[in-house]
Amino acid sequence: MTQAHPWSRYVAIGDSFTEGIGDPDPTSTGGNRGWADRVAEVLASTTDGFAYANLAIRGRLLQQIIDEQAQAALDLRPDLISVSAGGNDIIRPGTDPDEVAGRLEGLVETLSSQGATVVLFTGPDIGATPVLGRIRGKVAIYNENVQAIALRHDAVVANMWAMRDLADSRMWAPDRLHFSPLGHHTIARMVLAALAVDNDLLASELPAAELRQWREARREDIGWAREYLVPWVLRRVRHQSSGDGLGPKRPEPMSVPPYGAGTES
Repeated sequence: MTQAHPWSRYVAIGDSFTEGIGDPDPTSTGGNRGWADRVAEVLASTTDGFAYANLAIRGRLLQQIIDEQAQAALDLRPDLISVSAGGNDIIRPGTDPDEVAGRLEGLVETLSSQGATVVLFTGPDIGATPVLGRIRGKVAIYNENVQAIALRHDAVVANMWAMRDLADSRMWAPDRLHFSPLGHHTIARMVLAALAVDNDLLASELPAAELRQWREARREDIGWAREYLVPWVLRRVRHQSSGDGLGPKRPEPMSVPPYGAGTES
């Protein structure tokens, strides 16, 4: 049973993670659902007139989120703001997680200036992820900074690093860079728990994963690199982004169907 909560106007900002990439849904605004939509659906279940905007755009770096989304979010007068930012910076070679975190703190100060509850995210543990596993240490340093920022500014932390379920490949989309519908669902449950909102979203009960032969796994890795990794690297080299030319999927606060009213887990 979803419980009452104090929020009536939720704005989500960030990059592809918050936009909902990896969770395609033709019935959702923008064609992707994602964890933020799922959280909004649950919050709408107990609050008349609840409104939700999502300003996130895939590929955005932290500075772009600061420049393009922060003031736009505040202009919508939210009482709840979620921000997941910095991940696209951290995965780039040569970036300093402490420097990135310093800019994130400035963003949090701005977002909390009108009294809204701010939700921050730690990055997931990517130690077992091909290629990205090499920057596990940078992610861990950034996460420690995020925790400290939250303490200083009374923000809520949605701790993905602690989610051991995310080590399961079924939580990830085929590109291994974004979460699958199951992953987004699982993260939505975690965010609601961080907000102390009970809900009816069902926990995922996955059967044991099938063991793969080494040769099969190797073929899949090569196919993944060809289809997803190489294009991603080329975009970085060319200073291109998958979000070039795109706008936010929900630029204005709108009502959402409450969870259970035409929505599925």
